[in-house]
Amino acid sequence: MSTPAPWIRTRLRTAPLAALLTAALALTVVFLAAALPRAQDRGADRALHSFLRAPGPTATSINVTAAVPKDGDPVRQLDDTLARLTAAVGPVLPIDPSGPVSGRRGTLPRSLGDPTLARPDGVAPEIAVQYQRGTTDHARLTDGQWPGAAADDEPVPVALSASAARTLGIKLGAVYDGGRSVLGRGLVPPPRQIRVVGLYTVDDPRDPYWDNLGCAVRSCLNLTPSSGPSDPPELYWYAVAMTGPQTMAAVGSWGSGSEDYWRLPVRIDALRADRLQQTSFDLATVTNGPIAVKVTTGLGRSNVRITTQLRTLIDNAWKRQSAIDSLAYVGPAGAAGVAAVVLCLAAALTAERRTTELRLLRARGGSLLGTGGIGRLLLGEGALTVLPAAALGALLAFALLPTPRWLPAAVAAGSVTLLALLAFPVRAALLLRDRPHNGRPGRRRLMAELAVLAATAGAATQVARRGVAPQGEGVDPLLVAAPLLLALTGALLLARLQPLLIGLLARWAARRPGAIAFLGLTRAARGSGRNARPSVLPLLALVLAVTCGAIGATVLASVKADRAGIARYNIGGDASVAARLDSTLPEAFLTAADRLPGVRTALPVWIEDDVTMSIGSGNSVRVNVVVADPAKYAEVARTAGRGRFDPAVFANAPGNRVPALVSSDLPEGDFELRLGGGEAVPIHTVGTSDGTPALNGAVGVNVLLPLGPATDLLPRLGGPDKWIATGTVDDARLRALAEQFLGPAATDSKAGHQVRTTAGEAAAIGADPLQTSAERMFWVSVAATALFALLSVLLTLLRAGPERAATLARLRTMGLRPRQGLALILAEVLPQALVAALGGALTAVGCVLLIGPAVDIAPLVGAANPTGLRLTAAPVLQQAVGLALLITLTVLAETAATARRQITTELRAGDTR
Repeated sequence: MSTPAPWIRTRLRTAPLAALLTAALALTVVFLAAALPRAQDRGADRALHSFLRAPGPTATSINVTAAVPKDGDPVRQLDDTLARLTAAVGPVLPIDPSGPVSGRRGTLPRSLGDPTLARPDGVAPEIAVQYQRGTTDHARLTDGQWPGAAADDEPVPVALSASAARTLGIKLGAVYDGGRSVLGRGLVPPPRQIRVVGLYTVDDPRDPYWDNLGCAVRSCLNLTPSSGPSDPPELYWYAVAMTGPQTMAAVGSWGSGSEDYWRLPVRIDALRADRLQQTSFDLATVTNGPIAVKVTTGLGRSNVRITTQLRTLIDNAWKRQSAIDSLAYVGPAGAAGVAAVVLCLAAALTAERRTTELRLLRARGGSLLGTGGIGRLLLGEGALTVLPAAALGALLAFALLPTPRWLPAAVAAGSVTLLALLAFPVRAALLLRDRPHNGRPGRRRLMAELAVLAATAGAATQVARRGVAPQGEGVDPLLVAAPLLLALTGALLLARLQPLLIGLLARWAARRPGAIAFLGLTRAARGSGRNARPSVLPLLALVLAVTCGAIGATVLASVKADRAGIARYNIGGDASVAARLDSTLPEAFLTAADRLPGVRTALPVWIEDDVTMSIGSGNSVRVNVVVADPAKYAEVARTAGRGRFDPAVFANAPGNRVPALVSSDLPEGDFELRLGGGEAVPIHTVGTSDGTPALNGAVGVNVLLPLGPATDLLPRLGGPDKWIATGTVDDARLRALAEQFLGPAATDSKAGHQVRTTAGEAAAIGADPLQTSAERMFWVSVAATALFALLSVLLTLLRAGPERAATLARLRTMGLRPRQGLALILAEVLPQALVAALGGALTAVGCVLLIGPAVDIAPLVGAANPTGLRLTAAPVLQQAVGLALLITLTVLAETAATARRQITTELRAGDTR
């Protein structure tokens, strides 16, 4: 007698396509669940490393200083101390093994009294003598030799950078006497000399070895300290000369004292964004805690000091990360909610498809949870399909997105796997426990809907009372849950209203000629399959997808709009070109710039900042004068949001005076302007306006003169200094045009012209890797939400596909044409899609109106001032219309595939579809 095949193996062989689709769904969802946390961690780590590298190696190092020992080998003492410091700090903080630096520096520099050396303001140049271990390995000798030994009464041999020697006029082999430093005017140092024995050059000035030693690479221009108005600061040259290990003792004699120093750079790449608070605590133990005590007492040196800026940087990075985290989890939470609904939808549709089979097993004595029961059989069936696919999805996420932190991804992947594994058995158990038409499912649904409504009402009340968590306090569960709860409530309400609404449409269609629309709407109102009403889960999945996608798109659109607004305010328009400080803009450039594509309003502006304005009683103030076309300039001011005014006010001035718009801190009346030539220009103030687009950050009072009445001033002002425009000006094209007429650009206005556009400024505002990572997470979440919406549509269509195909086949036997069949399917499916799209859009609007003002997106924008979400139609409509279009295309594809089948394929004897 043959042994019957195991039920699970037989079941999987019977429906291989269903098993394959289940595995594919599990792989996709688990991969996304594991990938999103890991992508977020990688973005946070990259942003942290970029933020910490910006200040330079010295700021991210442990800096130790100590008094110089009285005897012993100084080089060996430096090395021994460095080894002890590394042994003490290394177990707590990751130390870059290639970066520790040690040496000896003097307390003060000395001035060189040689009158042949460069003196910008008559102040003698100053030289500091310093020893840093490894100089010969990081610099290349261009002339002379490296410093060697010298007697105590001989000049100190030093090497100087060739660039500093050229700037100061120092000669190789020359001996220079050291005098008193401007930083130590009350100190008279003993006589000391230096001899320049070598000149060197640095191949890579960005080498961390030279950090905080910039004046050893090239000469520096410093200012003398000022004691008051009678003693203004003066410029003088300063440079650092390097000496050798044999003359380390001379560093103190030249510098009026010295100290030894060590710099232990922390390996930035080893720091993690999720351990910032622990890192801050570790730094505290090194600078002020047990390790600091161990170092200061165990080195055998006096006056040991341990300092670092890294702890302040770490604390600032934690605040930045917390501010971003309060927003960054909104997108992934929405995608997770849609994914959970899709998994439940797949389980519900599978249970519905296999209802007859499951009830037959139950009728033949199968238990639900006993040994060999139906629940265990379904669990085993799911384990063979879900677990391998979930393991593969998690493995792909871990392999493609490597990061040290694994727990959040593992928890997310495990949770999704558990849901995918248990959803079908649990749904089947609930289905088999309920007798048909006993009313209990309706009561359960009502209780669940009331619970969701209560939770949503509580969340809405909390938002109205306290708002969301303040910036920097981490993830706010209310902010994360509010969109999901509102979308869930909206979907449940729509599920109650959908049969009624579509039923009304069906009654309207019944009175119209033709039966196609009535038949399709009737099928949509009653649902498909054996259900007496449409399923809630497909509608819930679509509404959640539209709502969460629209909220994510609204956040991104608000961020983009706020950045553009900040850029316009800073620029004074959508685009501007400023001439070099000692030149003006040529007429040919102005004509070509006005013709650029996208330019809406453009005008030249004359600016003069060396103007004196007499205000009566012998008093005068220094003002900035701007001359521009009033109508165009008013349009620019309105666009920039700075210095708005009505150009009609300039018509109110007397005929013998030039009308002027001045800052609000000036009184109204008649005044006189005196330009650089000294000639007086009578003006009459016709209004006030604080700020002006042409002068961003200018100090002093601004005076705006209209171009018509002030035309006579133009010969004295010269050509225009600035070109300002509004509209969508292409950044690259404007820069190319400016370079063609004005020469190469530069960030320094003295060296070249400046080109600024809204697009360029907005990109610079959002260049922070932390903002970029959070934005990318929102985009990924929106894309994942759209993917899950597509999956829900496909699952619904696949479930209803066989019955729909059979219905079309039967109607084709009655004379239904293919075009009418397409119309029938669209009439059945599109009303549900439109209801879901409209409901999701309305829910998204309500969510933005409710929590939008309380959400601060300033960390994403890159702005200092708080700013909330902006409700705009485009993001919401894009998601709603996109969903409707997606469903329509999917239905058309399914209809095209169904039309290829023969009637005999779909209609068979005994078919109950």
